[in-house]
Amino acid sequence: MSAAFQHRHAAHCESGTVANLLNHHGLPIGEPMAFGLGGGLSFAYLPFVRIQEMPLIAYRVPPRAIIRGVRKSLGVHFRIERFSSVAAGEARLDALLDQGQVVGLQTSVYWLPYFPEDMRFHFNAHNLVVYGREGDDYLISDPVGEHPVRCHRDDLNRARFAKGMLAPKGTLYFPTGVPGRDIPPKAIRQAIHRVAWSMLAPLPVFGAGGIRGLARSLGKADPAKADNLRLVGHIVRMQEEIGTGGAGFRFLYAAFLQEAAQPAECPALAEFADRLMDIGDAWRAFALAAARMVKVRDPFDPPALAEHLFALAAAEKGFFTELKAAVS
Repeated sequence: MSAAFQHRHAAHCESGTVANLLNHHGLPIGEPMAFGLGGGLSFAYLPFVRIQEMPLIAYRVPPRAIIRGVRKSLGVHFRIERFSSVAAGEARLDALLDQGQVVGLQTSVYWLPYFPEDMRFHFNAHNLVVYGREGDDYLISDPVGEHPVRCHRDDLNRARFAKGMLAPKGTLYFPTGVPGRDIPPKAIRQAIHRVAWSMLAPLPVFGAGGIRGLARSLGKADPAKADNLRLVGHIVRMQEEIGTGGAGFRFLYAAFLQEAAQPAECPALAEFADRLMDIGDAWRAFALAAARMVKVRDPFDPPALAEHLFALAAAEKGFFTELKAAVS
């Protein structure tokens, strides 16, 4: 690995990629801070958007939103490029690497051969860093991996230009200017305020309202229908297997709040971090109860799972209402 770029393992691909790129450009920032300043925490239940015939359930903001959030918080400019052809995307990446640029990519997990076969699925919003190339191999720092890896250009092209929902279209990005090494207290407070506002949005599909919407839908499910048990399995998979999932994102944001307490000049954030850890534990408890039903270790009881979700919705509404007040 080139001494000019340092691989750092991360919990989540986009926040890890952004943090690694910013560190490379002289801004010492950890993944929790990148995730928090990027406003990465969210919730959405979109029954009208289907993924493999199941409703979209998201525990984080959409792809590239963390990049935009960090840019807004810190004034860091990212150049983001997309391409209409594989040849154009490949040529641009090669040219940037030949110039010594370190580049972030959006890709599909399915076509990355260094992922174990049982972990590959058609998810088109995976982020990674390319820091060099040797012959037809690209040198890759995938933040969810322990070590840097190599990937042949044919495989990376397939991953960059995969079709389907959230098709990456060869997306690449890199910082073009980092204004300073300090993170202003106001930037942290504003980033927290944006997340709290989104979690308290008065809509039945986003934030705490989205959790309640999912609870209502699940509570009405007929336990005799196999598709409803598949839905529960889908909820758990989206929570526990896609990126860091529902509980994991809460733990990551709690780490941000803990780290942010001093630079934001708001000591109370450390107490909020502890409370959010408890909410993350409650998400894990819900996932365990749901998984036991999916594996037929416990009777399938949709109303009981709905009660878990209603309790989580109430906990998150109360938490973000108080957090918003603390940083206002």
